Amino acid sequence: MKAKLDKGQKIVAATHNPGKAVEIAALLEGRFEIITAKSLNLPEPDETESTFVGNAVLKARAAADASGLVAIADDSGLSVAALDGAPGIFSARWAGPDKDFAHAMKKVEERLEEIGSDDRSAWFTSALAVAWPHGPCLVVEGRVDGRLTFPPKGDRGFGYDPIFTPDGGEQTFGEMEPTEKDAISHRARAFEKLKAALFD
Repeated sequence: MKAKLDKGQKIVAATHNPGKAVEIAALLEGRFEIITAKSLNLPEPDETESTFVGNAVLKARAAADASGLVAIADDSGLSVAALDGAPGIFSARWAGPDKDFAHAMKKVEERLEEIGSDDRSAWFTSALAVAWPHGPCLVVEGRVDGRLTFPPKGDRGFGYDPIFTPDGGEQTFGEMEPTEKDAISHRARAFEKLKAALFD
């Protein structure tokens, strides 16, 4: 079976993060009716996998099976070269239960100071999974490389965006217009692969 999606189809964005839900809807170019897992009061599953791909599949599968609708999930995070790829899949957890990313960004800076590293190279990874209720699951991955910038700059985007400047860029993701970020982000790159697989 080659799974395809129909224009106007109702899809669950398996996220409780409003910033991520907005980005997913924009990247899907208004082709679908997007409802969020939060609006359906679906529980957030424990992210027990050891990879972005594993966690994206777990979240998409949980939302699809619980809602009876096709679900799309993103698992993404910031990996810092000098910190052996941390926070990585724990990116959201570094922000704590209150999702305090100012705290999380400070933690990244403090860890780099503790080890005395000048290496500021980092990358964002996004794994996207689309799951059909009790059916197949498609998963793709995108990545964007860049460098860390302290102190944080910009109040756009979400998560670690204010400390990440993509390679070849002068502004952090937190300073960029959403359309600029959406053109080059890890999530955009994963979406290009997804669109090619599902509806191009």
